[in-house]
Amino acid sequence: NDPLVIAGTAYNSRLLVGTGKYKDFAETRAAIDASGAQIVTVAIRRTNIGQDPSQPSLLDVLPPEKFTILPNTAGCYSADDAVRTLRLARELLSTETRRHDLVKLEVLGDPSNLFPNMPETLKAAETLVKDGFQVMVYCADDPIQAKMLEDIGCVAIMPLASLIGSGMGILNPWNLRLIIDNAKVPVLVDAGVGTASDAAIAMELGCDGVLMNTAIAAAGQPVLMASAMKKAVEAGREAFLAGRMPRKFYSADPSSPTQGLIGS
Repeated sequence: NDPLVIAGTAYNSRLLVGTGKYKDFAETRAAIDASGAQIVTVAIRRTNIGQDPSQPSLLDVLPPEKFTILPNTAGCYSADDAVRTLRLARELLSTETRRHDLVKLEVLGDPSNLFPNMPETLKAAETLVKDGFQVMVYCADDPIQAKMLEDIGCVAIMPLASLIGSGMGILNPWNLRLIIDNAKVPVLVDAGVGTASDAAIAMELGCDGVLMNTAIAAAGQPVLMASAMKKAVEAGREAFLAGRMPRKFYSADPSSPTQGLIGS
């Protein structure tokens, strides 16, 4: 009864996962099944989804009939490269009856930290939206630029919690809240989640979902961590909907009532 709606499509899971860094395709599928994720992001420049017919295709393990494949532009450092990569992805994933327009845009600025290049991201987003793509966009946790991406027409805003692959968790919850409070499209934390508590915190802040890869794939037991992340996202969402108790500097209210005590 509480679906995540992106570009008009409803999803039961608010956890989105990547497909990189696993030891093999079997572990990839097992972890994704344990996560309950329905949207699976794929780095087009690093993963075969049909570009090389001589090599195994990830789509044999994660069929588009069961999962929403979200091609991404990991490894792109310019708007032109990102646009070209996603046009290739659309060609590979479209069928005779359905054009694949849902994509994840990320344009990186520095290979040492993988922080987004926001001017190039904005440029690529504008081109892709005009070309009919439904763009989910990785961005800095900057409320002004996040709003600019929404105004361009992106269908989801995906600010980083901390650097890609760092596992540092949410370093600036205040900026995330500013983005969430001003957005009219889904806001999903993308990058930096390290463990289940990070995912729960993101959801408790009011994020609509969480996307992660390394936190699961680099865990000691990826399948078990995927299961933990599923539960954390669900618990965080429920806590957000329930509304937490007010914070107090001093607690003068006991948990149990003092009126009508037995023997008083």
